[in-house]
Amino acid sequence: MNDIEIEYSIIVDTTANDRMYDHFEFLARVSINAADNLLDGLTQSMNSLKTSPLRNPVYDRPYLPKGKYRYLISCDRYRIVYQIDENGVYIDDIQDCRQSDINNLL
Repeated sequence: MNDIEIEYSIIVDTTANDRMYDHFEFLARVSINAADNLLDGLTQSMNSLKTSPLRNPVYDRPYLPKGKYRYLISCDRYRIVYQIDENGVYIDDIQDCRQSDINNLL
């Protein structure tokens, strides 16, 4: 067994980042603490992908290339959709799971 642990870079797509900003902005109008907790939770989840991105299931949708994407559920209702290559973990979408798939980027 290899004891060397790979640490991946995390790269968040600008469109996914912009969509999440809209969620934070909306939530902050209701509760600043809730918005801060959401940001902390998502940041912690994304940072966990640095060392173990393969632990999460494959994101299979008929319109996506098979096996290309994986996902992680964060803060009980957000799906972080990402892909992995030798250079890093690329977060392509952060989806509110309460919405239908038609509203998602991927």
